[in-house]
Amino acid sequence: MLLSSIEYISFDCYGTLTNFQIGKLTTKLFADRVPENLISEFLIDYSAFRFDEVLGAWKPYYDVLHDSLARTCNKWSIDFTKEDAEVIYEMVPTWGAHFEVPGALEKIATVLPLVILSNAADDQIQNNVDKLGVSFHSVLTAEQAGAYKPRLQAFEYMFDSLNSRPENFLHVSSSLRYDLMSAHDLKISTRVFVDRGHGPGCPAFEYYEIKDLWGLPTLLGV
Repeated sequence: MLLSSIEYISFDCYGTLTNFQIGKLTTKLFADRVPENLISEFLIDYSAFRFDEVLGAWKPYYDVLHDSLARTCNKWSIDFTKEDAEVIYEMVPTWGAHFEVPGALEKIATVLPLVILSNAADDQIQNNVDKLGVSFHSVLTAEQAGAYKPRLQAFEYMFDSLNSRPENFLHVSSSLRYDLMSAHDLKISTRVFVDRGHGPGCPAFEYYEIKDLWGLPTLLGV
């Protein structure tokens, strides 16, 4: 991998670095309302509605979780309470890193400055970042950008905040839909897909693929 033009390594946080346990938590919360043999389909719908909720104008992250869960429950004709969304929102900042992330980031940090671009709330994200084990040059959020990924505005905010250009970034994510498709469209020069099972890959979007973050130091030769 050629790094001569790269100034920053940017990361998605939730799911890519942080073990985003929303599926496990939602399964527990809805155990009395969704049969065990159907919960995987319920989670697929909840994921789809969360994605849909971030495609428009920015709104607080709590509203994203609340409104998408309410829409999922409506589709399934089951009871929804705002307490369900509150529990999920309050748990997000308690989740820590995937097991390999701190060690891999420690090696990567010796090469280039690390940046986070996250679909996160400002009042939550630092709690998650503190659990990653390294210091970041910048931690940027959808709340700051006024837009959620995959909207290009979120990435443009990152470029402008760091006074840099797409060709000067290596962007890492476990999601094609939220990150890597937009990164491709914006011509971010180097893209890395961490295949954590969050969605199918698509080689047409031209990325390096790794199974977990330990693959990144190998790509970087450190």
